[in-house]
Amino acid sequence: MQVASKARRGARVLGSTTPTLFISKRVQFSNVEVIEASYRSSLWRSYHGTIHGNHMPFALKNWKKTLQYPMWSMMIMPRISFSSGVNTNESTPTEAVKEVYDKILKSVVEQRTAPPNALLWSLIEKCSNHEDIKHLFQILQRLRIFRLSNLRIHDDFNCALCREITKACVRVSAIDFGKKALWKHNVYGLSPTIGSAHHLLMYAKQKNDSKLMVEIMKLLKKNDLPLQPGTADIVFRICYNTDNWELMSKYSKRFVKAGIQLRQTSFDTWMEFASKIGDIDSLWKIEELRAESMKQHTLATGFSCAKGFLLEHKPENAAAIIQVLNQTLSDAKRQGIIVELQKLVSEWPLEVIKHQKDEDRKALAAALQNDIPAMVSSLLSMGLEVNVNMEDFTREGVLC
Repeated sequence: MQVASKARRGARVLGSTTPTLFISKRVQFSNVEVIEASYRSSLWRSYHGTIHGNHMPFALKNWKKTLQYPMWSMMIMPRISFSSGVNTNESTPTEAVKEVYDKILKSVVEQRTAPPNALLWSLIEKCSNHEDIKHLFQILQRLRIFRLSNLRIHDDFNCALCREITKACVRVSAIDFGKKALWKHNVYGLSPTIGSAHHLLMYAKQKNDSKLMVEIMKLLKKNDLPLQPGTADIVFRICYNTDNWELMSKYSKRFVKAGIQLRQTSFDTWMEFASKIGDIDSLWKIEELRAESMKQHTLATGFSCAKGFLLEHKPENAAAIIQVLNQTLSDAKRQGIIVELQKLVSEWPLEVIKHQKDEDRKALAAALQNDIPAMVSSLLSMGLEVNVNMEDFTREGVLC
């Protein structure tokens, strides 16, 4: 009877809007379970429309301050509203997400039981707009609190789940939430991984967004996420596509310093970029680094070296390395030699000249108009069947 009497007094306290009641001694008694029971009773009435106005927000705020029990107080926050007053796809969650969200919320808040894992995976799969992702992260925070306070589980969610969450963020372009998945210390129980970072970097690659790439790379460094060869692949391609040699130089040094074993595709992009802008010194340093781990050239690295020799006015050396490619590449890849050779003649000269200083362009154009035909002649003398269109290239003033 005494317990029931205290419970009724607790309910009256929660139903009052008078601030002084929340600091009275009768609220601060030691039997927390009695207050918890009475508060759940008032919370249940609020769900059914019996409590209105500002009583509940005031009670929530002072409940936390009075009992100093923040974990439980966060668990009993009232349901969020699914309607913002604007009926658009981006301002409200989809019905599919709303349905799953309600099921998880009911399990955690009302039933105080762990929801089935399948519900969370279903919620991730059904996210189709930014508001869906927002609700996903809200439920993640609630689940983390529930796992800590009720189940005493201190571990974060597994890495596979976190990668799927990042993929969902990328799928609906909710990159602001996706970046939160890379935080080492977060309130969502997410385990940041380099795999999640790669999903975000791939989004930046698709959008040719070097600014986003820089933000993600800063997050990797700040949260101690280890770089991988795949990271370099994506970063190098973004730098190449956005024509940003400064960023390429910056991040290539970071990868090399970290001891990352770069893939052949990374060397392809790196050397192609160096030859495109005419940076001979960097080209030969990259080639030296490549040769330490790889014996044979690809089409990309071989033709990059050939372009380097042309920039050094050595057409015979350029022809010699193309001849080596013809001897070492497989039959399927050897077919690409003519394609790359045509690009070298018709596209590369204009590209490399564009990246030079104004005062150096005319001299380089004149040199290439002599050296490229000399290289083609050397290839013919070596017995290679070279079928490239030289008419436009040899026309006077075409490169100026």
